[in-house]
Amino acid sequence: MTFNKKYLALAMAAILTVGCSSDEKEGLEDGTQGTDASTSGYSDGSMSGSQFGSGNGFGSGSGSHLGPEFSDPKNPLSKQVIYFELDSSQVKQDYVPVVAAHARYLASHPNQRVILAGNADERGSSEYNIALGEQRAKSVERMMRSQGVGANQLEIVSYGEEKPAVSGSGESAWQQNRRVEVGYQ
Repeated sequence: MTFNKKYLALAMAAILTVGCSSDEKEGLEDGTQGTDASTSGYSDGSMSGSQFGSGNGFGSGSGSHLGPEFSDPKNPLSKQVIYFELDSSQVKQDYVPVVAAHARYLASHPNQRVILAGNADERGSSEYNIALGEQRAKSVERMMRSQGVGANQLEIVSYGEEKPAVSGSGESAWQQNRRVEVGYQ
């Protein structure tokens, strides 16, 4: 059954990519209408703000092919999860340095590939959450591409609400599920 859900989610993402307009505002994560899930930007790209979150190992395998900087908690490369606000696909200022660090690493390692896996919390329709997860991953992709990362190094996938990092129905769980995971291949 899980196997079929993955294919269904990918098929729905493809359909939504072709069929949805960028100004559609219904079926949001919290079940309300009218909040914009803008992907238009991220602040000025400055390197201020603190870094939160830590990678859960998504897509990184054993990590043996990655350098020690990926396991140093003081290095932004050790953070492989970018968190988002409710119904938003705009990269929060706190995570701009994390995305920039991964972009610098990827630009200097042109044979390295990553999967940017977008996720949403359980609120809202499945279709909306797949689309929102994709928009979140695309926001991170745009930031990385603008910093010299090649298109062939980045793969986008959206799991919507299908792969929660934390189970539960409350803000503490939901905020951990609104994310993009940077998975090194």
